[in-house]
Amino acid sequence: MTDSSILLDCRDGVAEITLNRPERLNSFNAEMHEALKSALVTIRRDSTIRCLLLTGAGRGFCAGQDLSDRKVAADTGPPDLGESIEQNYNPLVRSLTALEMPVICAVNGVAAGAGANIALACDIVLAAESASFVQVFCNIGLLPDSGGTWMLPNMVGLARAKGLAMLGDKLPARQAEQWGLIWRCIEDDALMSEARQMAAHLATRPTAGLAKIKRALNEGASNTLDQQLDLELQLQTVAGRSDDYREGVAAFLEKRAPQFKGS
Repeated sequence: MTDSSILLDCRDGVAEITLNRPERLNSFNAEMHEALKSALVTIRRDSTIRCLLLTGAGRGFCAGQDLSDRKVAADTGPPDLGESIEQNYNPLVRSLTALEMPVICAVNGVAAGAGANIALACDIVLAAESASFVQVFCNIGLLPDSGGTWMLPNMVGLARAKGLAMLGDKLPARQAEQWGLIWRCIEDDALMSEARQMAAHLATRPTAGLAKIKRALNEGASNTLDQQLDLELQLQTVAGRSDDYREGVAAFLEKRAPQFKGS
């Protein structure tokens, strides 16, 4: 699938989505939102896809909302930003977090505003050494959206979250790794090679089980211990009946490499 603003390449169990407005640092406009929604629908419907890799074209990952697509003139009424969030950003974050497969984000440059928080909504975030994360909302009188006010304090603590959100300072990828905001910072030239190797590996793993890990960890951030124990019981009961569990145990006992099918 090729689109003016989104590229989708599916092969060997991996779907690779590239945000493709490099001249605008891959910032979102209405066309790009619709193209990305369509790409995610395609991935969900394709039973052969077992891992998603998200990245950006050019020198940046995503600069968030394209403000030229949302002009505020003195002679017009105020825009309804809530409508844009409700129709576009919230469904996107929910789609990424609910997708029943691992989602890797390869941040190849600046990730700003909603672009930063969309990256953080992915399961495993790899970032180039030259990449950075910036909560730019405070510079235009807004607050972090796309899950930012939930993810930041849960990932780095309230003190750092408030500093990032209120100061809008650029957080270099290496520091983001040290703070536990991302999985790993990688040399620029090696980013996509390592991200693709990881995606290819995850696509061969017991992906139905990985989806359950993803769900349990995501829900655990706001569950009580009792709620989490009940969720683990529920998910483990289902996982124990899966073909992949049977194959994993058989391969272990037979001292061979497992052949998982994601079921």
